[in-house]
Amino acid sequence: MDEKKLINGLRKGREKAYRHLFSEYYEWLCNYIFNLCADRSLAEDIIQDAIVGLWEKRKSIIITTSLKSYLFKTCHNRFLQHIRSQKIKFDTLDKIRWEVISEATLEEDLYDFKMERLNRLIDQLPPRCKEIFIQNKLEKKKYKEIALDMGISVKTVENQMSKALHFLRANATGFML
Repeated sequence: MDEKKLINGLRKGREKAYRHLFSEYYEWLCNYIFNLCADRSLAEDIIQDAIVGLWEKRKSIIITTSLKSYLFKTCHNRFLQHIRSQKIKFDTLDKIRWEVISEATLEEDLYDFKMERLNRLIDQLPPRCKEIFIQNKLEKKKYKEIALDMGISVKTVENQMSKALHFLRANATGFML
């Protein structure tokens, strides 16, 4: 079929012209887009959308070049639109991903800062008080165990823990002990 007749047939809504267009150009267009994206399914979707779009706008379309050039350009533009839409989705996902990573990193940094500050305060405790605090809070020993290990009374352990907690609370705002 002559290209001018084909274009006129498409403008007039002739199904025969549409079928001819499809059978004549579909494979070429699919191969062209497939070479760009390496995804046969995506290539077919883009070509089908382009050909359906041509059919829907057949009365208003003005083709100044060859039909083949027009179709390749249309399919290429649809492919670029697809890439742009995917980039927007990826950009949004990247933004969310970086926000989550930044937030987690900030929380880790804040935790590390608090722990470093707490460790410096623990180091300022008197030696016996520090040892009792570490055994209770870090080693998870009970007061009775500490008293037996150190050869002191449970009451002494309680007094030392009270001093340690009072000192730490007074000097470490934002810590839960």
